[in-house]
Amino acid sequence: MSRFLSAKYANLTPYTPGEQPRDAQYVKLNTNESPFPPSPRVVAAAEREARRLNLYSDPECTELKLAAAKLYAVEPQNVLPVNGSDEILYFAFLAYGDAQNPFAFADISYGFYPVYAQFCEVPSREIPLTSDFAVDHRDYLGIAEHVLIANPNAPTGTCLPLWQIEEIVKSNPDRMVIIDEAYVNFGGESCVPLIKKYDNLLVIQTFSKSRSFAGARLGFGIGNEALMRDLNTVKYSINPYNVNRMTQAAGVAAIEDDAYYRANAKTIMAVREETAGQLRELGFTVLPSCANFLFAKSGSISGEDLYRKLKSRGVLVRHFTKERIKDFCRITIGTQEQMQILLSNIQAILNAKGC
Repeated sequence: MSRFLSAKYANLTPYTPGEQPRDAQYVKLNTNESPFPPSPRVVAAAEREARRLNLYSDPECTELKLAAAKLYAVEPQNVLPVNGSDEILYFAFLAYGDAQNPFAFADISYGFYPVYAQFCEVPSREIPLTSDFAVDHRDYLGIAEHVLIANPNAPTGTCLPLWQIEEIVKSNPDRMVIIDEAYVNFGGESCVPLIKKYDNLLVIQTFSKSRSFAGARLGFGIGNEALMRDLNTVKYSINPYNVNRMTQAAGVAAIEDDAYYRANAKTIMAVREETAGQLRELGFTVLPSCANFLFAKSGSISGEDLYRKLKSRGVLVRHFTKERIKDFCRITIGTQEQMQILLSNIQAILNAKGC
């Protein structure tokens, strides 16, 4: 670091994104991207808008907000489009967190949560997952912090039912409850309808996963109108033109082509269950998943060794070094062909070890 870096960032531990290799061709199952391309309508919309990149985007995201409100069955004033769901997380930490308003989240969850807490100088507490790597909703009832839960959780894939989320929201009337639903379209149950009952609920969704927008950066904050005004105040203090013209147009087209993406999600879920069964046949422990990935470990090979051996064979999965989960690998669900390549390589690796 340079001698000019502010002392408050001297010990900041940044988020580590998944590998995006450029040196070789891989079967890429490490960053939970969709294996399906955007729909043709989305590509056409983005191409049309590319001709107008000399003009600023609509800071209100008017057309996108109207389309998203229809998609989520809420009013336009309940929706805030953002540059990927990470941005709404950042806004929320800035808007609601300070020394008197800490956050609580799971000890094993999305790695950006503790980074944002540290970056925004917001105290935080990590609540351990259960022994079977699930979120116990009772740990979040009536607590002293704002609540932040990924549901389905990442990297584990486990999911809380709607009634448990509502219990958390009801029991914390004077605290924010933020539910990150990045993977909800792969088998989870969205709590968006609850925003009409509770003024302390913020729901976060993204188009990166089920709608093939990882490279386009589009997410949404969904909550009551007062919360959206809070978050808009932060937005207009940081980045008023936060969603570019191409992404706005592509987002509207994606919503209009909803059937295409729902069919893709259904296919991914089917491939996920088939892959989970085959991994179990190979002796893996596989956690139940409501996401577009599996969290799995073998009793015959360490998580790090499996990750490295797969990478040497041209298959990328995600390995985490945190003590509780170091034996696991997170495996994104790709096409059926990609998953067969993965499984064949795992079988070959195990065979080479005499397993």
